[in-house]
Amino acid sequence: MDKLESIAKVSVDCGYKLHKDIGPGLLESVYEVLLVESLKERGLLVERQVQVPIEYKGVVIDNAFRADLLVERSLLIELKSTEKHAPVHAKQLLTYLRLMHLPLGLLMNSGMATFKDGVFRMANDYYRKLT
Repeated sequence: MDKLESIAKVSVDCGYKLHKDIGPGLLESVYEVLLVESLKERGLLVERQVQVPIEYKGVVIDNAFRADLLVERSLLIELKSTEKHAPVHAKQLLTYLRLMHLPLGLLMNSGMATFKDGVFRMANDYYRKLT
């Protein structure tokens, strides 16, 4: 878990610096590309727009959703660029964490006035019960 905490710390630091240097108001895709490059510069493996399949009652959907960023195959980062938080964003992140069996995720909303107002950390309690 210490490695995951370290990955999360670096990710938040990169997100903060990006928000500070660029500011709010651009498209989500811009922040995604720039955050990926920042994370890679810090030596982390980052996958963008990861297609995630789900299986439910024998029905398989190959591309049920796309995870914005998967860092070191253990930390999910969902990006938004909206002026206000929507409760559905946190619910979406938690659902993704459960379906991907990941313990931790970050929601980074670059549309907020400050990075602090736009970043949320979410732990997947469901995952802990499985292990």
